[in-house]
Amino acid sequence: MNPEPATSAEVLIVGGGLGGVAAALAALRRGRSVLMTEETEWVGGQLTSQGVPPDEHPWIEQFGCTRSYRALREAIRAYYRTWYPLTEEALSRPDLNPGEGRVSRLCHEPRVAAAVLDAMLAPYIATERLRVLYGHRPVAAAVDGDRITGVTVADPSGRTRELTAPFVIDATELGDLLPLAGAEHVTGFESRRRTGEPSAPEEDQPANMQAFSWVFAVDHRPGEDHTIDRPAGYSAWARYQPPGWPNPLISLTAPDPRTLETVPRTFVPNVDSGPVVADQSKDPGDKDLWVFRRILSRRVLRPGFAESDVTVVNWPMIDYMVGPIIGTSEEERAKHLDGARELSLSMLYWLQTEAPRPDGGTGWPGLRPHGGAMGTGDGLAKAPYIRESRRIEARRTVVEQDLSLAVRGAHGAVRYPDSVGIGMYRIDLHPSTGGDTYIDVASCPFQIPLGALIPVRLRNLLSASKNIGTTHITNGCYRLHPVEWNVGEVAGALAAHCLANHLEPEQVHATERLLQDFQDDLVRDGVELAWPEIKGY
Repeated sequence: MNPEPATSAEVLIVGGGLGGVAAALAALRRGRSVLMTEETEWVGGQLTSQGVPPDEHPWIEQFGCTRSYRALREAIRAYYRTWYPLTEEALSRPDLNPGEGRVSRLCHEPRVAAAVLDAMLAPYIATERLRVLYGHRPVAAAVDGDRITGVTVADPSGRTRELTAPFVIDATELGDLLPLAGAEHVTGFESRRRTGEPSAPEEDQPANMQAFSWVFAVDHRPGEDHTIDRPAGYSAWARYQPPGWPNPLISLTAPDPRTLETVPRTFVPNVDSGPVVADQSKDPGDKDLWVFRRILSRRVLRPGFAESDVTVVNWPMIDYMVGPIIGTSEEERAKHLDGARELSLSMLYWLQTEAPRPDGGTGWPGLRPHGGAMGTGDGLAKAPYIRESRRIEARRTVVEQDLSLAVRGAHGAVRYPDSVGIGMYRIDLHPSTGGDTYIDVASCPFQIPLGALIPVRLRNLLSASKNIGTTHITNGCYRLHPVEWNVGEVAGALAAHCLANHLEPEQVHATERLLQDFQDDLVRDGVELAWPEIKGY
């Protein structure tokens, strides 16, 4: 009989997304024991189970991320160099981009990232300093005054157990621990009177949240027919036209997020894209949909090894904006999750049967759902791609005017004295459940304030994902891969630092000397606290 997994540790991390993994590694490097839960079979969140290759700024190869995030990127490249039959040219490239996609300088298969993250955690699992409870989600929390004393998690069968630790980190995708623990938090769109943000509405809109998407992967086998069964709701989805959208959602035409002009996209499987340069400061790269999020390119592999590229469909056309999955009943949540899957399958069916081809015909029946990349049977990701979470009422909240290029200009983003990292991305808000179209605002390279990770009241809870103290608007640039990793790394480091020095997070944040000591610890561990002089976009 297998022994029961440990139910206590020095640091409890609820949620095994990118932030959760980074938090675990940071605490483990500092000698702490960690217990982590994860709802799916893969750790890594948006990078793995949600199927999204990293969205990154153009300087990522030189600076602008933590040392451990860079180690993750290089380990992914090393995996391909070690195990894939790469061409000599691809092997020689220090900046190998396995997918040659335009969204990122490192487009890769989610399955590979999951294997690399598992390898990074493996030494700690082997020595039992880390326990990971897969297939577990939080269902309750015990609180004594301003401290979380236990978190109850449930496995897929409904069996529960209580987990305890001196420090608890919420790294769930939706901030699921916040309402369970009674943590003060917000959802949706804050009002301008609350935040002062130029792009905010006049009134709070707590149910107005960014669309989420159920991503899928495909390859193309000419001469074969891989057409899926027609989804039950296909007719309705084929007619569906969101508010402010220029045409039905399922098509190859959508607004340009930055200008809102109607722009046709192209989609040609295995198109010869030529040399690919990924630089979102110059071009978001989303006009050629096959190349946009391509995660495995035949050109980097020895001739004849692969019959097709593999690409990820994470396009405007599968953004599910009908309703939120936060703050709803279980029945409503299930309805929207099912709806998102059906929308994605409807897009796939349309591509296979009705999409226009350059030769004047319609449909690409050789498009094949690629389950291998996603670790699933149907090619869909294991979990939906989440853009927006519940967010803590934090000791410092990042607002639009802190980093908007239009507001800050040559001054650059606000410099936070409690900086614990840096990031860069445009404020990129997808269409929302409240009927908003894109809100896409140029931003300045920004810092991550420690106060955004610390709740206003609960003393042993830290945020480590998209649930930090941002607003609906600034979440749009803090939600991407390198920033989530940085946030999680700091949360794990802070928990370990407090344990070692008998401190509480609020003390570290509020006391200049203690804050400096912690920042020095982060710098030694490879965390960048400030940007060089560069301009935003």
